[in-house]
Amino acid sequence: MTELSMRVARLHGARDVQLHTEERPPPAGADARLVEVTSVGVCGSDLHWFTEGGIGDAVLARPLVLGHEMAGIIRGGADDGARVAIDPAIPCGACESCRDGHGNLCPEVVFAGHGSCDGGLRQFLTWPAHRLHPLPDHLSDDDGALLEPLGVALHAIDLAHLRMASTVAVVGCGPIGLLLVQLARRHGATRVLAVEPLPHRMALAEKFGAEPADGAGVADVVFEVSGSDAAVDTALRLAKPGARVVLVGIPDGDRTTFSAGQARRKGLTLVLVRRMGEVYPRAIDLAARGLVDLAPLVSDVFPLSEVVTAMATAAARTGLKIVIHPNEAT
Repeated sequence: MTELSMRVARLHGARDVQLHTEERPPPAGADARLVEVTSVGVCGSDLHWFTEGGIGDAVLARPLVLGHEMAGIIRGGADDGARVAIDPAIPCGACESCRDGHGNLCPEVVFAGHGSCDGGLRQFLTWPAHRLHPLPDHLSDDDGALLEPLGVALHAIDLAHLRMASTVAVVGCGPIGLLLVQLARRHGATRVLAVEPLPHRMALAEKFGAEPADGAGVADVVFEVSGSDAAVDTALRLAKPGARVVLVGIPDGDRTTFSAGQARRKGLTLVLVRRMGEVYPRAIDLAARGLVDLAPLVSDVFPLSEVVTAMATAAARTGLKIVIHPNEAT
């Protein structure tokens, strides 16, 4: 490798991630910055790409660099050395959705690690300066990467219209589900119920203040964070009549089915979550003030050279958040 080259992990097909040496990207224009990527979290949507070669109706069209939960350090220019969290979404800013404040629904959005836009599993990337958010000194690089799933959880809370003294249920306690447990408690929920088949994840949900769910029709708001049909049916069962059920999970094969009769008889409102709105500043404030605990979510850290092992570990779901450090030596 030379000073102007970098290591890159590209997905060539289902479960086929290969390391490459490529040219380091230059800053592209006055509003772009070269960022040395320091931490990348492996998301459930990355696992869809890894295990299926696609996600929803998007399929792999070329070898793709995954990774959209990212933090790094700006290299060069007036901001040289600044530690940043990287918002992976670049909405167009001009369409009706963007003008209405819903950049996450922009039909022209460019998103890291999706479609034609390479993500963070590389040593350097160039990214628009206005999508880089300064990290407080006391937040780690891994904290910075976890701001993206925190943003998704925060957006889901916004969509839930959660009221004080409510009962909340979270079905699926992976990293986003565990963040929802914490946010629901911070938002004034008097009870947070959790459904999670993996004991180590359930144990952490209880540490964050959740209790095992039992019975039916007990929750004012239910967050489904698994994506499986069984989890959706569980969410509908836990919901009170008139409740709001927020579907955060992404299903395999781009299909979700559920008991329509149960949902109809209860008059439930179903809400689907698309990534997040402009919530990074709020997410940073929550983390910086210690109102959410991000560190316990990280279970394993790998260098980029062990990306195949990292992805397989994440797919096995034996831990929680798998993090990759692209610039860390083996």
